[in-house]
Amino acid sequence: MNIGFHALAALAVIMGMVLILPFSVKKVEEELEAFLFIMGALAVTVAGRWNLHLVRESLVEPIKISLAVLIVGFIFRLARSYVRRAVDRVVDILGLRLAVAVIVFVLGISSSVITAIIAALILAEVVTALRLDRRYELRLVVCACYAIGLGAALTPLGEPLSTIVVAKLKGPPHNADFLYLARLLAKWIVPGIAVVSALTAWKVGHAACDAATLSEDKPEDAKDIIVRSGKVYIFVMALIFLGSGLSSLAERTVAMVPDWALFWLNSVSAILDNATLAAAEIVPSMSDKKITFVLMGLLISGGMLIPGNIPNIISATKLNIRSREWAGTAVPIGAVMMAGYFILLLCIR
Repeated sequence: MNIGFHALAALAVIMGMVLILPFSVKKVEEELEAFLFIMGALAVTVAGRWNLHLVRESLVEPIKISLAVLIVGFIFRLARSYVRRAVDRVVDILGLRLAVAVIVFVLGISSSVITAIIAALILAEVVTALRLDRRYELRLVVCACYAIGLGAALTPLGEPLSTIVVAKLKGPPHNADFLYLARLLAKWIVPGIAVVSALTAWKVGHAACDAATLSEDKPEDAKDIIVRSGKVYIFVMALIFLGSGLSSLAERTVAMVPDWALFWLNSVSAILDNATLAAAEIVPSMSDKKITFVLMGLLISGGMLIPGNIPNIISATKLNIRSREWAGTAVPIGAVMMAGYFILLLCIR
């Protein structure tokens, strides 16, 4: 759909607000779902894209991931008391070094099914059970969140980013189905999960006194689980509106930027939720190669700072990790991964 200059300018303003305000205004950050919903509805209105198909899509597409968060959330609540015993058992069998690497790898791969949210909650339990030196635990949490953030992108159940990408690409020419992202990204994501899992086995450290460890002991009640599921539903609905409303702007700007440039531009995902950026950038006219550059840039840089990804936010909140602590550990890892993936993406077709 062709729209006029004034409408494009208005969409550019909306996109700027979506990118800047959640990072700079605390109230917007606290009420992110409502803010994105308003911005998404406004973008659709400006672009003149309201129709029954969009409304139906916005109501139906969030259901799967919201139900997954709800159902697995209740299952995890019932099984929470078994996690620490299971961790002790795995450590006894495999030894601490191999055990943490296996746990991180399993959390990364399984996040595509149990969701990144539940994987992050399990991670908090695992870290609490291990009670290791705080410096090492920070690296363990950061590496695990990189693994979870990568793995969750393999299916639309994993996280809002993958949900919104599949929703935007389900028509021609990509005809994205449930396994579309797995087919496109698995060869890049699975080795990445393996690398960060192996990194957790380096200098594991020893048990520490309680005061020197990360821990969380607040159990979730039913209300917490239901509210979180509802927020995920509204969040995905808002991203569908944003993706539809901003598509005209993305077609004329993002789609024209070279693949390699998009990869590095998406390092802004370190400070902004990568699902929001995916909703604004991904359009069906992109090639699979360009989509891969966009998504890998978003997924890797999203792990660098706490606001960049859902598992980061949950883990930092649960374990009381400060922003400076997170950045000191995560940025060097992310910078090396960004450079390595950039070279591989350029060289391997």
